[in-house]
Amino acid sequence: MSSRIHEPITALHGVGPARAKAYARLGIRTVEDLLFHYPRSYENRGDVRLLANVAENEKQATVLTVGSAPRVARIRRGMNLLKFRAYDESGTCEITYFNQDFLRSVFTLGEEFRFYGKVEKKGKNYTMSSPAYEACDGKKALAPLVPIYPTTEGLSQNQIKTNLSEVLRIARTDLVDFLPDEYRLAHRLQSLHSALTEIHAPVSFESLAAAKRRLVYDELLLFALAMRGSSKKQKQHGAKKCLARDISKFLDLLPYSLTNAQKRSIRDISNDISTDIPMSRILVGDVGCGKTVCAASAMLMAVQSGYQAALMAPTEILARQHYADLAPLFEQLGYRTELLVGALTEKKKKEARASLSGDKNTRADIVIGTQALLTDTVSFAELALIVIDEQHRFGVDQRKILAEKGEHTHVLVMSATPIPRSLALTLYGDLDISKIDEIPPGRQAVDTYLVGESYRERLENFIRKQVSEGGQVYVVCPAVEEKDPDDGDVMFEDIGLSPDEFLPEKPPLKSAVEYAKTLSERLPDLRIAFVHGKMKSADKDRVMTEFAAGGVDVLVSTTVIEVGVNVPNACLMIVENAERFGLSQLHQLRGRVGRGNRKSYCVLVSDSKGETARERLSTLCRTHDGYEIAEKDLSLRGPGDFLRASSGVGLRQSGALTFRIADLCRDTDLLKNAFADAEELLAKHPDLTELPALREEMQKRFSPDTASIT
Repeated sequence: MSSRIHEPITALHGVGPARAKAYARLGIRTVEDLLFHYPRSYENRGDVRLLANVAENEKQATVLTVGSAPRVARIRRGMNLLKFRAYDESGTCEITYFNQDFLRSVFTLGEEFRFYGKVEKKGKNYTMSSPAYEACDGKKALAPLVPIYPTTEGLSQNQIKTNLSEVLRIARTDLVDFLPDEYRLAHRLQSLHSALTEIHAPVSFESLAAAKRRLVYDELLLFALAMRGSSKKQKQHGAKKCLARDISKFLDLLPYSLTNAQKRSIRDISNDISTDIPMSRILVGDVGCGKTVCAASAMLMAVQSGYQAALMAPTEILARQHYADLAPLFEQLGYRTELLVGALTEKKKKEARASLSGDKNTRADIVIGTQALLTDTVSFAELALIVIDEQHRFGVDQRKILAEKGEHTHVLVMSATPIPRSLALTLYGDLDISKIDEIPPGRQAVDTYLVGESYRERLENFIRKQVSEGGQVYVVCPAVEEKDPDDGDVMFEDIGLSPDEFLPEKPPLKSAVEYAKTLSERLPDLRIAFVHGKMKSADKDRVMTEFAAGGVDVLVSTTVIEVGVNVPNACLMIVENAERFGLSQLHQLRGRVGRGNRKSYCVLVSDSKGETARERLSTLCRTHDGYEIAEKDLSLRGPGDFLRASSGVGLRQSGALTFRIADLCRDTDLLKNAFADAEELLAKHPDLTELPALREEMQKRFSPDTASIT
């Protein structure tokens, strides 16, 4: 059906090719685009004050009567000055405009205007320079809140507002409200036209809040439908049912009891893999919360049911650690585990690959490996389940390649980054979520301190003390070499913080290579090594293995050790230039220590004077709750770092997190409602064909990106 709302912007009065080009720079090409061009802020001109009551040097509204005829003076060539006096019952104000001599005919003696701008006091009188003005002539009510729009060269605020007045008239008859009435009424939301009218011309803060609520909900619902709709498409039938769910013998082999959170997560996984719908689940939990045991339980259910399971880790050393921990347990239960990593000899690799595709009597039940599992030469006889450890190190494509080595394979991914619920819904929209929010008993807290460069000597003495008592130390630097940030590290420009926070007194950047040399010179009696992301994998693994075996006292590193081998003897983590890292990343680094019986410490070194940086780092000193830290990280920095840490999720690849008005930090309740409503809508109308307006709006906002959310 033809509608003026879908016409090009040139359909509006006064918008020719030049203005259309200016609008295009703002991404506005149609009448509808302008309708959804929201104000970036509002001026509160309804708070009118007498001159004597205004706050100096703050923009305020005041109603004044013109008390003298405007006079124009030429200051120099090309510069005119228009001046006049205006007054209210509390005083007189001299008002000045530059190069606007046409205003001489606007400000008539005795007429009343509402002015908005900064008021400065000069003796007993006041001055204003180039304030906004509106005539108080009684012809129309003056808006209490005046919208300010994002604009560009060739487009004034007045031009945008004039065009929007016409657009809102068009929308009154041509705009289709795509939200089903039952959901609008259930959440007490305005109609779409009312919300858009109010967002562009609010009559009060309360009405503006109500309008925003409707528009925020719309964005979140459409996004939830796109995400959930994508995941529903993946839920085909044909997965192998893993019905052998008794894992008591495995649990008996463990030297500890499971937490309630672990039991709950295993129950979630068990319910999923017992059906023929492929599981797509993420297991999220803090460092040391026991995710691997849950994954191992799932793998056991698969092999007890006669099938195979695979676990893929991001590094060879982590894969070997999983193999060393799990293979003996599975062997005691009668199941064979293979290791497949790049460093194996070709003969060993060939044998491992052959064991995965063999018959039921000779094949391996479980394989633990790295990306070596993704090669074309790897095939399985009956793969039922894959587990992806540290999923943010892998992309969607890699997860898909491994899953497609079986038929409708169950997929379990694990993340050691605690993520706020609001972000988890969006980051993992294609996955069901199990959250482990308990730490196993006996895991000790790591004392965390924030110190400056003045503590350097004391810090080195503390390193020597820990090593003398048999402990080992990590030192993490934000760069590999001077002026050469490591590709894998998060610098301040990457974590949502302004460089301005650091530029005035920016602490010198510590680099792993140079600092390892410095420490070797200052602590010559200690065995010091370094590792970073630009080293060859074999060299990195050699150093990490030596550290794990106790052959290195102090390991200087970039964040490549964020995900690494378990070293129970490590008892001190020092993070240099701590202000350069995200809070959640620092929490991950802290999780590298405190894994054994030794009292453990984390020392954050920073001389940053930035208030936000100090607040972030103080949070880490105050709490060990990864979810509280994640919430703080989100509130201070927004979702950027979580997106960077979750690059394997379709959301980031789709770019769909660019909301016009919604805010994931602020709108968590609406986000929860939106995802619940999306689930219900898709259950009733799987392809939304019975709700054509909603379907069209979702496709319009998210296609073609929606297709990439997999």
